[in-house]
Amino acid sequence: MHEASLAGGILKLVEDAARRENFRRVTSIRLEAGRLAGVEVRALRFALEAIAPATCLQGARIEIDEPPGTAWCLPCGVSVTLSRRDEACPHCGSHHLQPTGGCELRVVEMQVEDP
Repeated sequence: MHEASLAGGILKLVEDAARRENFRRVTSIRLEAGRLAGVEVRALRFALEAIAPATCLQGARIEIDEPPGTAWCLPCGVSVTLSRRDEACPHCGSHHLQPTGGCELRVVEMQVEDP
C-alpha cells in the first residue's frame, strides 16, 4: 500500500510548512488526487488519519478531490476525459493516449491555527 508512504510525504510537507510559517495545527486540509494518479483515495484517507495523532494534522478535516484525467489522443488529435489509465479514446477507440492532467497528487489548501 503505497498510500501510507504518500501520507507520510504529505505529513512531512505540512510539518515543514508549520515550521516555516509558524503555525501549530491544521484544522482542514484539501488534497487533489487525480483519477490517473494511481492513488486509492480511501486508503490515503485511512493512512492520513492513522498517522495524524500527535502531529499538526491531529483532528484535521481531510478533503480529497478526485478530478478526472485528461489525455491527448494521438490518432485523432483531440483532448479526452478519462477516469482510468486503461481507457480507450471515446472517439476512435485507440489506446495511444498521452496523459495531460489528473496525474497529480497535491495539497490544494490548508486552514491552520496560529500558535
